[in-house]
Amino acid sequence: MPKLAIIGATTWGATLGVTLAQKGHFVRLLARTEDEALRMASNELYSLPLPCGKFPTRLTFTGSPEKAIADVRAVVLVVPAQSMRQNIRQIAPEIKPSMLVVSASKGLEVETGKRMSEIIREELLESCHRNICVLSGPNLAREILEEHPAATVAAAEDHEIARAAQRLLSTRQLCVYTNTDVVGVELGGALKNIIALAAGMADGLGYGDNAKAALMTRGWAEITALGVALGANPLTFGGLAGLGDLFATCASPLSRNHYVGTEIARGRKLEDITDEMDNVAEGVGTTVAAWKLAQRLGLGMPITERIYRVLYEGLEPRQAAIELLSAETQHELEGRKWRLLGAVRKRNGSKR
Repeated sequence: MPKLAIIGATTWGATLGVTLAQKGHFVRLLARTEDEALRMASNELYSLPLPCGKFPTRLTFTGSPEKAIADVRAVVLVVPAQSMRQNIRQIAPEIKPSMLVVSASKGLEVETGKRMSEIIREELLESCHRNICVLSGPNLAREILEEHPAATVAAAEDHEIARAAQRLLSTRQLCVYTNTDVVGVELGGALKNIIALAAGMADGLGYGDNAKAALMTRGWAEITALGVALGANPLTFGGLAGLGDLFATCASPLSRNHYVGTEIARGRKLEDITDEMDNVAEGVGTTVAAWKLAQRLGLGMPITERIYRVLYEGLEPRQAAIELLSAETQHELEGRKWRLLGAVRKRNGSKR
């Protein structure tokens, strides 16, 4: 069976390592240091619910990039979005044109607003660009470790590369679909975390399912509008990497972003919440990046704007809700510089 490298001592990284090792792959997981690798190997880092209480023998841990990546078929990056550039630079000298390079990280770089695959492309040799792909979908790590069925999407500009990733990463409990809309798949996975923060705030305020359903639906429209503005296929946002991931992240108590939103609505400070967490809530940084993108494009994203103000400008969650509810309403597919309504009209030849 092929050898794979997982880059990142995250819960999702360990989950993929376990799942792929159970499939029969030889998997090496790269931690930041040898000490961290030892702590992961003994399951001290996150106390994961491992099959039979221990890691599969085909999964090993190391702090050495050279050892992790030597002779592998694929490299899967599962690192926080804000450290993606640093991590890909560290391992770039070891990446060969024959290797698949898979981003399983969901977020946008705060400084540039770039997607993870864009960062990877910038840091690798051009001969490696064809093999870059992304993995995204409704994939809560604990449920996958507990061997509950799940589905996800492997996307690459070249469909054959997406198929290669599909064959490599599909397991008994993880069904991998393919797509060539890398922009849409990545943006769906990144932007839904902002809406999950909002959904958590709604739950923390006790607003009920009607309000949360409305918030999720309007959030999905915002995600789609920004995605279309950046070149994505709007149909992608109706799939696993769009609505699927949005549903799971907004509804599940396992979602880190939902948890952060709930705790903020209960009056806790953002810094106190994130400092106590083992993993990163990607929506916190992605909110900044998406807000900047919307400003640059002149795009109306009212939920994203309110979440930004709650996180960074001290707006009270309850006041944010009041502002959203009192906003001027219009056709639900229409907003400032949105292209959604025009796209629908063009498709069906009808007028409002």
